[in-house]
Amino acid sequence: MTMTSTRFPAGRAGRTRALAVAALVLAAINLRPAITSLGPVLAEVRDSLGMSAAVAGLLTSVPALCFAAVGSAAPLLARRWGTGGAVAVGVAALACGLAVRPWAGGTPLFLALTALALAGIALANILLPVVVKQRFPDRVGAMTGLYSVALNFGASTAAAVTVPVTAGFGGDWRLGLGLWAVVAALALPLWILLARDRAGETPPGGAAVVEPDLRLRHQPMAWALAVYFGLQSTAAYVIMGWLPQVFRDAGIPPTTAGLLFAVTALLGVPLSFALSAVAGRLPRQSGLAVGIGLFGLAGYAGLWAAPAAAPWVWAVLLGVANCAFPLALTMIALRGRNAAVVVRLSAFAQSAGYLLSIPGPIVVGALYQHSGSWRVPLALMTFLMLPQMVAGYLAGRDRQIG
Repeated sequence: MTMTSTRFPAGRAGRTRALAVAALVLAAINLRPAITSLGPVLAEVRDSLGMSAAVAGLLTSVPALCFAAVGSAAPLLARRWGTGGAVAVGVAALACGLAVRPWAGGTPLFLALTALALAGIALANILLPVVVKQRFPDRVGAMTGLYSVALNFGASTAAAVTVPVTAGFGGDWRLGLGLWAVVAALALPLWILLARDRAGETPPGGAAVVEPDLRLRHQPMAWALAVYFGLQSTAAYVIMGWLPQVFRDAGIPPTTAGLLFAVTALLGVPLSFALSAVAGRLPRQSGLAVGIGLFGLAGYAGLWAAPAAAPWVWAVLLGVANCAFPLALTMIALRGRNAAVVVRLSAFAQSAGYLLSIPGPIVVGALYQHSGSWRVPLALMTFLMLPQMVAGYLAGRDRQIG
């Protein structure tokens, strides 16, 4: 008798596995709309709430700060409620924050509800690699790729349709933003059902989610993953926050600049799945990490030298470089010997990594403001690709923690 059949009948095992796939995809779709839906209507939000430019700028750093702060609590919540239960709590917090945020009467409450939604995202962000390790130990790369595709799809869709939806609601930005609470709520019943299957959180040959006696801060591999995650997050936030402005300042029309930015986001949809599937089959991912870094190095160097000369080439290169995110998630899942270790490793690498990423967009903006051009900020981003490649090479070695 197999391990699976001692837990529940084969038919039920198949249904639970299908439920896990659906829950994983729906959760991933909701990991970015709270962020990417806000930018297109930020001017209307500021006018309505009387929000200052400084506070609006702070919103770009709130996601990383919330991800870092809440991530450390993920292992404790997973021990208490199980991984599925903890993700369900995160999805509930996300849906609640998104539903109430548009109706906030002032800036402080709007920021607080944004933080609540982002706290829910942070919890899911940390634990989804653990769910993959628990539910699909034999398909870590493919399943990481699947939810990376879903994540990119949710991010790009929210950025693209929030303004048209707002227009369809008579120009009311509250309804345009509130729509994403409905999308988040759709994922909640699936995670509640999955949370009831605590036995399924112990894969054959694995271990239940208990906190192992590990001091990850003493593990070089854990630090390599944290640094790699942090530097790729820095690059991603800089691209999301500033790339359209770089193109516009080079004389490229605003509409074209928006399309160029869309290319960097949409490339991640097919590439994330393919890259994660390949990475999961390889004992070492060092070569992939270095190769992705070379694309980023070329993209930033091209923007620095001649942004208007070949903008579509630079956009494609940076779109490929953004695939460092699904690679980082795949490596986190692969470097932990079992699900218990992956819980701790995911929390450590993502929390420390997001803390590391917080100054990046702020420093780039300050350098741009004081220098009056993009050459100094882009030189910095080009340089940062070098330690990212080194950290990726070290994190991709065929070693496990635990």
